[in-house]
Amino acid sequence: MAIPTIDMVRTCQNINRLRKLAGVSVKDLQDVFGFATPQAIYKWQHGTALPTIDNLVVLASVLGVRIDDILIMTDMQIVMSA
Repeated sequence: MAIPTIDMVRTCQNINRLRKLAGVSVKDLQDVFGFATPQAIYKWQHGTALPTIDNLVVLASVLGVRIDDILIMTDMQIVMSA
């Protein structure tokens, strides 16, 4: 059985790509989210963390995309024993 999982590295690369395509700076995102520093955003872009669900909803809105456009999924194969 295949279970969909989020490909963290590819998703984070995608966040960076979509941000640049939208013409949004890291500083712009920092201001939107009210973060004191941009570290969380850099973590989203470098594959060390993913946005929370709430932040993902806001990020999609700011970038003008759907959440599905941000997340890169991969299928993980699970072997079921009988």
